[in-house]
Amino acid sequence: MIRIDEKNIEAISAHAEQDYPHECGGMLIGHFDFQNGIKTVVETFALENSREEEARHNRVLILPKDVLRAEKYARERKLDVIGYYHSHPESPAVPSQYDLDHALPVWSYVIASVIEGKVADMDCLPDSLKGRTYFHPQDVGEEAELKRRLEEIRKKRSDKEK
Repeated sequence: MIRIDEKNIEAISAHAEQDYPHECGGMLIGHFDFQNGIKTVVETFALENSREEEARHNRVLILPKDVLRAEKYARERKLDVIGYYHSHPESPAVPSQYDLDHALPVWSYVIASVIEGKVADMDCLPDSLKGRTYFHPQDVGEEAELKRRLEEIRKKRSDKEK
């Protein structure tokens, strides 16, 4: 379960509407409560869509260096990256197959549907995705740091479940 207040919903909406007709993306920064299975969003961290211009309307690309920048920002505040948000211009707030293929099981995913420049709906990826692994970072380059952080989070979760 994810808790997100109105201030952060408004921040996601503002980012999605600002980047329309392109997709936007950003990180959800907050707390994991592993014992109760709750993630609480404290703030959002907007990121730039680095996809080539002609593809930005239906795909967002967040570079690994930007993910690491968000991780660093969160750690400096004694918080975690607990999820990711992005928009679907002129489409429903339903995960695409691409979204599902690239989802990390420990994160929550908020999708904002933007119709005619205004956010019309927001939703999270369904609970049925819990426990499924879609992304397997390698021990090379910037992915090595992501892999290390994922393993750390999974270990914390496993320790709390014992």
